[in-house]
Amino acid sequence: MIYNRRTANCNRQLLMQTDTRAGSAAKTALLLLLGINLFNYIDRQVLAALEPDIRASFFAPGDLNAMTKTGLLADAFFVTYMISAPILGLLADRISRWLIIGVAVILWSLASGGSGLAATFGILFATRICVGVGEGGYGPAAPTILADLFPIATRGRIMAIFYAAIPVGSALGYVIGGLIGASFGWRWAFYLVTPPGLLLGLLCFLQRDPRVGSDQLLQKSPRRSLRDYVRLFRTRSYLINCIAITLMTFVTGGLGFWAPAYLRYRNQSPDVGMTIFGLITVVAGLTSTLLGGVVADRLRSRLPGSYFWVSGIGMLIACPFFVATLYIPFPAAWVTMFLAIFFLFVNTGPSNTALANVSLPAVRATAFAVN
Repeated sequence: MIYNRRTANCNRQLLMQTDTRAGSAAKTALLLLLGINLFNYIDRQVLAALEPDIRASFFAPGDLNAMTKTGLLADAFFVTYMISAPILGLLADRISRWLIIGVAVILWSLASGGSGLAATFGILFATRICVGVGEGGYGPAAPTILADLFPIATRGRIMAIFYAAIPVGSALGYVIGGLIGASFGWRWAFYLVTPPGLLLGLLCFLQRDPRVGSDQLLQKSPRRSLRDYVRLFRTRSYLINCIAITLMTFVTGGLGFWAPAYLRYRNQSPDVGMTIFGLITVVAGLTSTLLGGVVADRLRSRLPGSYFWVSGIGMLIACPFFVATLYIPFPAAWVTMFLAIFFLFVNTGPSNTALANVSLPAVRATAFAVN
C-alpha cells in the first residue's frame, strides 16, 4: 500500500512536471513562430511599399510597361511559393519541421538583404524567387507545430494569435518601406529587415519537434500512408477551404501589392499615406484576427462549422467596404478602408484552424502546403 501510494505520488508529480514542460515548450514555440511570421509579412510588404521607388530606379519615366514589370516581382514570389510549398510540405511531414523552418527563414532573410544589393532588375527578380522558396518551407511547417502543441479547444485563438502577425507585419512593412525609403532610399529598407530574420532562423535550430523525442512529453513521429493523403483530398471541407483561400489570395495579393501605388494615385503622400495605411492595418487587422479566433472557438460547441461561418460572414461584409473605398474621397475613404480590413481579417484564424482540425497530424504539413 505504501509502495502504491508513493508510486502514485511520483507519477502525479511526473505528470505535473511534464505538463509544465509541455506548456513552456508550447509558449516558446508560439512566441518564436509569431516573431518569424511577423518578419515574414514585413519582408513581403516592404517590397510593395517600395514599388514606386523601385520602378523609378530601374525604368525610365516614360516606360508604359514599367508597372507590369514591377508587378512581376510579386508574381516571382507567389508562383515560387506555390510550387515550393507542396514539395517542402511533404518533406516537413518526414523530418524535423524546426530544421526546415530555420533553413527557410535564413534563406529568405538573406534574399531580402540581397534585394537591397540588386544592381539590376533581373537580380532583384531572382532574389524574390529565393524569398518565395524560403517562405514555401516555412508556411506549411509553422502552423502544424502549433496544431500539435495546443488542444483543439483553444486552437482557434492560438492560430489567431499566430496569424495576427499578418496585419501587424504587413503594417510594419508598409511603414518601414514608406519611412525608410523616403529618408534613406529603398535599398536600406531591405537591409534593415535582414539581421532580425537571421537571428530568428538560428533560434529554430535550438527547438525540438513535438512529434519526436525520447521522453514522455513528446510523441513518436506518426506514420503516414497513401490512404491518409487520399482521405485528405476527399474531405469536402478541406477542398472548399482551399478554394476559398485561393480566391481570397487572388484578390488580397493584388490589393496588398498595389496599395502604395494606389494611394499615390489618390494624391496621398508616400510617407504620411503609408503611415496611416499601416496604422489602419495593424489596428483593424490585429483586433479582428484575434476576435475571429475567439468567437469561432466559443461557437464551436453550439454551431457546427463555426470556423467556416465566422470566416464567410467576415469576408462577405468586407466586400462592399472595399468597393466603397475606390469611390469615396479621402479622408473619408480611410473609414471604409478600416472597416474593409477589419472584416477581411476576421477570416484568418478560423479558416486556418479549420485546416488543422480536418487534417491528420501525419499529413498536416502537406495539408497546409497544398492550401
